[in-house]
Amino acid sequence: MLEICIDSIASARAAAVGGADRVELCAGMPEGGTTPSAGMIRGVRAAFPGRLMVIIRPRGYDFLYSEAEMEVMLHDITVARELGADGVVIGCLTAEGRVDMDRCRRLMAAAGLLDITFHRAFDMTRDLTEALEDIIRLEIRRVLSSGGKPDVPAGASRLTALVRQAAGRISIMPGGGVTELNLGGIVRETGVREIHLSARGPVRGGMTFFNAGCYMGSFTQSDEYGWREADPDKIRICKTALTAALAEAGPPV
Repeated sequence: MLEICIDSIASARAAAVGGADRVELCAGMPEGGTTPSAGMIRGVRAAFPGRLMVIIRPRGYDFLYSEAEMEVMLHDITVARELGADGVVIGCLTAEGRVDMDRCRRLMAAAGLLDITFHRAFDMTRDLTEALEDIIRLEIRRVLSSGGKPDVPAGASRLTALVRQAAGRISIMPGGGVTELNLGGIVRETGVREIHLSARGPVRGGMTFFNAGCYMGSFTQSDEYGWREADPDKIRICKTALTAALAEAGPPV
């Protein structure tokens, strides 16, 4: 299963053209992903015929949420479901760095029959082994992880161990630093069946006037006149690499 992380309708269309099986829709990708707007969910749902997962994360930074933030997330799940999302991507932690079982259950109850992924809050827990068992007890279908490291290549050995620990009870989906160049090797090394990446390339806007002395937001080194979108050619390469790696691995044990 090839999942492409997107933040725009253009990237949703690219994912469809490239043959992605599923997309995860986020806003705020420089912050690790935050909840997208209702308008964006609606637009992406119209643009992408495959499975649509929507991240539910009201802000960047940590995963310790107030009751007010919980109410926001509960409402956002309802909105995502009503707009045709196939699933949501969630994760709550306690102050001590453990999975917040109660808050996760509340979000899951709001999701109902929607598919659920536990996002990379998992990588910020104090004990990945314990956290994985907690997420399995929640009966969540998959966990997105870089193996507790900054990116998947650095965390590959731990991801391999997590796949062994999971033993088919939950899907371990690598995400973070995956590219069309390393995807096949990661799948072969870790034994995963699903993988997550953005597969983006640079895009230039249509502005002809440039105010080089002004920046929007706090990312002062960002390019105000260029951004990155999913590249259908990269997605096709990823799909081919994933198919080949899974064929070598054979059916799941």
